[in-house]
Amino acid sequence: MKADWIAVDWGTSNLRAWAMGPDGVIAEGGSENGMGRLARDQFEAALLEVISPWLGTGETPVLACGMVGARQGWFEATYRAVPCAPVEPGDLTAVATQDKRIRVSIVPGLQQPNPADVMRGEETQIAGALALMPGFDGVFCLPGTHSKWAHVSAGEVVSFQTYMTGEMFALLSTQSVLRHGMAEGGWDEAAFDQGVDDAFSRPEKIAARLFTLRAEGLLNGLSAAAARARLSGLLIGSELAAAKPYWLGQRVVLVGAEALATSYARALAAQGVTATRLDATACSLSGLATARGLLRKAAQ
Repeated sequence: MKADWIAVDWGTSNLRAWAMGPDGVIAEGGSENGMGRLARDQFEAALLEVISPWLGTGETPVLACGMVGARQGWFEATYRAVPCAPVEPGDLTAVATQDKRIRVSIVPGLQQPNPADVMRGEETQIAGALALMPGFDGVFCLPGTHSKWAHVSAGEVVSFQTYMTGEMFALLSTQSVLRHGMAEGGWDEAAFDQGVDDAFSRPEKIAARLFTLRAEGLLNGLSAAAARARLSGLLIGSELAAAKPYWLGQRVVLVGAEALATSYARALAAQGVTATRLDATACSLSGLATARGLLRKAAQ
């Protein structure tokens, strides 16, 4: 199997790659060799371990996005300042490789000086979402470890804001005093809804509402599933309250994994917002394909 080109989404924890043919994906693979596990001189070998079966004798273009372009990654791809298009062919960063069968380019992230903010990987998903929804003007919400809200107009990212909601959930549910009352599995939609409502209506009381989860578990028998769901609701509700200037009166598109996007859609619906949903992987592939198309067009 010989790929026309290879798409790579390389995050902190994982590497995912797709062999691309004339009609789309023809093979896929990955590993747990994320950016956080590799020294700079180990990236090429980690990539070849996954994609070697798709290479022929000639040169195969490889387009990568994500933390592979971070300062601690394979090669730093300098941030581009907003407002700008999410992906531009002239700003892709070329990476020198020892193996001449591959020509690697990295999509740079975006930066915003004030308030200071950065993104890596999400810009590619936004480019892909715009390709899937031509002419879209509005707001993208990309929930995850570090959720992003991005205002897009006329094909450009105008501004964006990051919230550490997913990371706070992970830390609070596994490393704080709240961990004693949390379940690994199980979910309670009513408890989630209550958390969203509590946080959205009184976001200044979020710290107190968090400890209430521990107290209710000790005194009132709050179940572990309900505690976990309400914690998620409190954090997402707090995020929505802070991000209100982004979504109020705007078209909102959620780009993320199904379970998390479902929670955000439910929380937004409680505020009267019906969000469109797109799959994160589909948007990443669409964005990398957009970058590939722009690169080929620029070379002609």
